[in-house]
Amino acid sequence: MSGGHRPFEVAARLRGFRFAFRGLALVLRSQHNAWIHATATLLVCLLGWALGVGRVEWAVLVLAIASVWGAEAMNTAFEHLCDAASPDPDPRVEKAKDVAAGAVLATALGAAVVALLIFVPRILSWLNS
Repeated sequence: MSGGHRPFEVAARLRGFRFAFRGLALVLRSQHNAWIHATATLLVCLLGWALGVGRVEWAVLVLAIASVWGAEAMNTAFEHLCDAASPDPDPRVEKAKDVAAGAVLATALGAAVVALLIFVPRILSWLNS
């Protein structure tokens, strides 16, 4: 093939999934906040099921959950890369890590607002019935 591109191979794509799952496992093993995200994910799924949220609400919840997990994974990758590139303390690297952690926090807060917007009216309705 021209341009140095290799042809599409199913086996290569499957290996890519293996690497991706290995990365997610690393996030779960190495990041304490990932356990908080996992707990929140489980609670949101259980609450969504118990309260009978609709398809569109599920879609919004799934997007919020995926955003948090994606931000946490990117933050973890960024931290590992920073540590490899600059093993000695560097205030610039520390600032970059803080900003990346802030992005995870912003995403998690947004997801929490989504959950509140979806669940609070249902919970209030259930309590008043």
